[in-house]
Amino acid sequence: MSDLGLVDGFGRPRNPEIRMTMMPRDTNAHGTIFGGVLLSYIDLAGAIAARPYCDRVVTVKMTEVIFHQPVFVGDVVNFFAWPERIGKTSITIGVLVEAERAEDSMLKVKVTEAQIVYVNIDEKRRPKPIKKKL
Repeated sequence: MSDLGLVDGFGRPRNPEIRMTMMPRDTNAHGTIFGGVLLSYIDLAGAIAARPYCDRVVTVKMTEVIFHQPVFVGDVVNFFAWPERIGKTSITIGVLVEAERAEDSMLKVKVTEAQIVYVNIDEKRRPKPIKKKL
C-alpha cells in the first residue's frame, strides 16, 4: 500500500478534492478510462483547490500532464490538488491522481499528475488580483 496523496507539498495531511468510481461509459477503445475524462476531473479538482484563494477562475493552461498508469472500470479515483504558486492574478495548482484498484482497494497507485494555471477574474471576466496568499 502506498502513501500517495496523504500529504501535500508542505507535509500537511489532505483529503481528495474529488473521489469518483470509473464506469464503463468512461472507457476508450482499449477498454481503459479515456484520458479526456481524467482531464476534465483534473480541471475540476484544480478549480476547487483554487477557491479558497480566488473569487472565480478560468483555466488558462495545463502546463504538464503525465499519465503514469492506466485507470480501469471500477477503480475509485482520488484527485488531490494544492496551490503551488500564487501570482498577481494567476494561481498554479498541482494535481495528483491516485487509483484504488477495483480488485484490491488497499492497492493505491499514482496514475496521473498535472499542473494547471488559472486566472482569477471579476464579473466582467477580466483578470482580478488575488488577495489571499499562501
